[in-house]
Amino acid sequence: MRELAEISSRVEENEEYFKEQFQNAMDFLLRQLDLEGTRAALFSLDGLVSKQTITLSILNPLMEMRIPKGTGEEKMQFIEKSVLGAVEQGRKKQMSEILEALMSGFAVLCIDGCGEALVFGVQGFATRGPEEPQNEVMQQGAKDGFTESFQNNMAMIRRRMKTTSLKFEKLVVGTQSRTPVALCYLEGVASRAVLEQVRKRLAACDLKTVLGAGYLVEYLEKGGSVFSGVGISERPDVVCGKIEEGRVALLVEGTPGALLLPFLFVENFQTLDDYLTRPFYGTFIRLLKYLAFFVSAFLPGAYVAVTTHHPELLPEALLLKIAQTQAQTPFPVMLESLLLYFMYEIMREAGLRAPRGLSTTVSIVGGLVIGDTAVSAGLVSAPSLLVIALTAVAGYAVPRLYEPLSLLRLAFILVGNFLGVWGVMIGLGFLLMNLCGESSFGVPVLSPVSPSQGRLLFRDVLVRAGWKRLSRWDAKVQDMPGSREIGQ
Repeated sequence: MRELAEISSRVEENEEYFKEQFQNAMDFLLRQLDLEGTRAALFSLDGLVSKQTITLSILNPLMEMRIPKGTGEEKMQFIEKSVLGAVEQGRKKQMSEILEALMSGFAVLCIDGCGEALVFGVQGFATRGPEEPQNEVMQQGAKDGFTESFQNNMAMIRRRMKTTSLKFEKLVVGTQSRTPVALCYLEGVASRAVLEQVRKRLAACDLKTVLGAGYLVEYLEKGGSVFSGVGISERPDVVCGKIEEGRVALLVEGTPGALLLPFLFVENFQTLDDYLTRPFYGTFIRLLKYLAFFVSAFLPGAYVAVTTHHPELLPEALLLKIAQTQAQTPFPVMLESLLLYFMYEIMREAGLRAPRGLSTTVSIVGGLVIGDTAVSAGLVSAPSLLVIALTAVAGYAVPRLYEPLSLLRLAFILVGNFLGVWGVMIGLGFLLMNLCGESSFGVPVLSPVSPSQGRLLFRDVLVRAGWKRLSRWDAKVQDMPGSREIGQ
């Protein structure tokens, strides 16, 4: 196969090259034209372009307009300035750029005798309309969410932030697919050091294809922490709030969500509803999420540790009840907990991956039939089932942490069985040391808890203060957790 570094001035050579590049590709479209005795060709890809737009905005003007005689360069200049009126149009010479534009929904016009091609945006591929995100359900606030088109996502952000300081910087990742990425930030608010680090880490991405934002997380974060220093959100209002705080957002083509950098651990417990409700209720909900996190992470391990090694810590009535139920089951507490844990994870995965018509059936069969039957048959005890069920439900109070919580539960069950309560406490200590030692683009992940910033703990971490108190400073960005390190 021939390789052309630049577009040829001969249309026949360009036609042969594009035909070789798109050999056996039925979506490749070629329209040959005669412009006052000069041969021309229009290239496009079916499904990525709007045929109606091409017909009305390109072909009809070219055929109806009387193009003056002259060289191919003169005719190209006349067509560019006096015939075609596309919003996105320009000349390109490098063949790699022309191929990228062609596969991004652009049409390419070549004229014999001109060493440049005219490309113009006529995208017409189908896109999904904005819908309420399923993973970030809010009682109040907007009901629209990001889509797979990062152009639409940029428009939703721009509609909410009407300021010229909002910048969208285009980057490209993937050595083969060349996936476009939009770097969103507020000029003068976002840290230049963070922006430079993001650009460098994306430039170091050596993946051939990037099919989702999750591909880039490993390249953006450093360290081996259980908790990620890169956040993701499907809500434009949440992303706008983070950008105003000095964060950087990444919009990846094909992903209905935005990556947020840097991302702090305490932000896993913050939702938009916290700021749309009254401060006392927002504080109550936030404290409830902290409690749910500790219940989901440590309750199974503490239950196994106490019942196995420290039964004297339990009240006598509760201890007798647990001992009575355990005497009727064939497995020790740890195996019971592991069995119930894996049963729940299997049912959750089955309910998530099953067709929507069967997901309800899977939930009923798993929750009622299997759970009730296992207890009635004496395979597991009711207290163990209650502990695992409460743990699973508590994990959904902080959905962003479900993945690390699922592994922490398993780890603390094993540690609690072999080392008791002291093992659970040692595991908690290692977890805290890991969190304290991690940073996201130079910002401590556990900020403002460690290093401690006392006034912020009672403004937007443990307590959600009212908006009058949050807006007392002239620069609102300085009042948010970790924003002193993030903003300039």
